[in-house]
Order: sequence, then C-alpha cells, then structure tokens
Amino acid sequence: MTTHRAPKPAARTRRPVERAVVFALLVAVPAGAAWLGGMIYTIAVFALGR
Repeated sequence: MTTHRAPKPAARTRRPVERAVVFALLVAVPAGAAWLGGMIYTIAVFALGR
C-alpha cells in the first residue's frame, strides 16, 4: 500500500498585512526615538536655562 503525503507548501510568502506591520514598525521606531530625543533635549534646555 502506498503512503500519501501532503504536498510541501511553496516557499513562504509574506502576507500583505505582515508587510504593512513591518513597514509601520520600521517607521515608528525611528520616529519614537526622535520624539524621545526631542523630549530629553527640551527638558535639558529648560533645566540649564539656555
């Protein structure tokens, strides 16, 4: 008796939603870092009284 195996899936393709999430993270992380840097800079400027 022969065995029947399920066909192997094709190369894994990224879903459009997954691409959108990755893109959003790539944009959000530097934007968040810039915002945090700006907040630190603002507080430092007020604290030093420039």
